[in-house]
Amino acid sequence: MAARGCCPECGSAALLEDAHYAQQQLVCAACGCVLAEGLLTTTYSDEGQLREVAYSQSTGQKEQLNRCEQRGIRRVQDLCKVLRLPSVFEGTAVSYFQRALQHPSFRLVSLEKKELLVGCCVLATCRQHNWPLTLGTICSLLYAKQELVTSVYLSLQKELRISVPALSLSDLVKTHLNSFRLFQHTEDIPVLFVEDKETMLARTMQVVELASETWLVTGRHPIPIVTAAAFLSWQSLQPSARLTCTFTQFCKAAGVDLPPPARLRLKELYDVLLRMAAELAWLKVLNLDKKTVVKYIGDLLQHRIFLLKNAFCAADVEEQQRAAQAEDSSSNPLAAEGTAPDKGCPSEGKQKAVGSRRPLLPPCLLHPRKRLRTAALSASDAAVTGDDPISDSEIEQYLRGPEEIRAFRRAKVWQ
Repeated sequence: MAARGCCPECGSAALLEDAHYAQQQLVCAACGCVLAEGLLTTTYSDEGQLREVAYSQSTGQKEQLNRCEQRGIRRVQDLCKVLRLPSVFEGTAVSYFQRALQHPSFRLVSLEKKELLVGCCVLATCRQHNWPLTLGTICSLLYAKQELVTSVYLSLQKELRISVPALSLSDLVKTHLNSFRLFQHTEDIPVLFVEDKETMLARTMQVVELASETWLVTGRHPIPIVTAAAFLSWQSLQPSARLTCTFTQFCKAAGVDLPPPARLRLKELYDVLLRMAAELAWLKVLNLDKKTVVKYIGDLLQHRIFLLKNAFCAADVEEQQRAAQAEDSSSNPLAAEGTAPDKGCPSEGKQKAVGSRRPLLPPCLLHPRKRLRTAALSASDAAVTGDDPISDSEIEQYLRGPEEIRAFRRAKVWQ
């Protein structure tokens, strides 16, 4: 093949554009060889360099689009390039954007929502192809509020009837950790803070799975719990050098935002880890707190299933224990008065151990929110009990008169 812009026959660079019967031709002035002819459009630089251009990217297609649609398509393409998405994703996102603009629900919306529609089309395309992209990434790229982007995204799914599968938690953890700056040594990050990416990813996945088994993930935004799990995993890999680092310093060094609920998720994780550590034989003698328990996260995760069974009890088991204790107190008056049982009773220690366990329930059931106290009823409303006598005139209102009886009989005949 000849060089770019040269004749393939003689190698001359003297190429001329010649209109032959209103058909553009590229001809070599030295030997007369016709290099190309019949291009649909000739204004693109790619077309000028003898490369085929799709009609959707040519000027002929753009002449049929209004300015708003052209600008939106360019925004979709630029966003796909920033996220380094495959070309197939770009075509799908552009088609979703064009369909949305033609829909009556999005045709007359504000310019701000049309800008957000660009990111929502890209997000829907990535979710359909199982590409790990979070809503927070789209919000940061578009400088938009998460609530507004969520409303546009849900309306896009509803109006265009797009089926979007849910993003798995493992893909979400990988995507969120990819944004951390702790995997390469730089001037801003000390050497002790740098960690291997695969090792930290594996440990973070184990902590997130533990949080999922203890009801800390269900019904909540996943980013705060993933951030808290990453902090604990990062500290546990080198506890001697990283225990003094706070949660805020960790997020600042990693270059990620600290979500407000992340501190609460971290506190809940500490509580779960301390309860599990109290059941491990070689950790019972140590006086562990939320700082020192981080050193033994590897041991706790290794025996996770056994420790969860011993540290927590099911809700129905707790109800049975309470019922059994009530029956024992009613049948045994000495136990109800508080007298000490026999010292040789083997079940005493077991009852104490079981009684110290709390049920494995979601935090919203263990610590329910305080409800507002309803206002007290007035004296007149409190006096109404429903037992007041009914007067005869009120009873007559519910009885049928002669005309109503005749009308009812005529209507019944037709049945």
